[in-house]
Amino acid sequence: MAWPGVVRPSFVPAATFNELLANGHRTAGGDTFDPKPVIKLFTPDAQATWLLTEIDPDDEDRAFGLCDLGLGMPELGWVRLSELATLRGPMGLPIERDEWFKANAELSSYAASARLEGRIVT
Repeated sequence: MAWPGVVRPSFVPAATFNELLANGHRTAGGDTFDPKPVIKLFTPDAQATWLLTEIDPDDEDRAFGLCDLGLGMPELGWVRLSELATLRGPMGLPIERDEWFKANAELSSYAASARLEGRIVT
């Protein structure tokens, strides 16, 4: 269900959005699982990266995943897709989707590696 005023950002394809939402429904239903990231987003002119695994079915603007703002402190958390859509790097470039990204591990594995490295490693 799309919520009034919530627009799927262009960097999240419809099929990917639906997969993120399906994961969110599993979590909302009480399923405890450790999904692989569904999408990798990044700023082409900065150091920020996001590996997202799900969308909140009660608020389709909220996505969960591993967030790295390039400050050496990646963390798991929620982010608003609408805020990502407005973000620009120092050269004014918007966030992009890594079209070649294919997760080869669960989110917890990426998070553990990111904590050790101080950044997301894919």
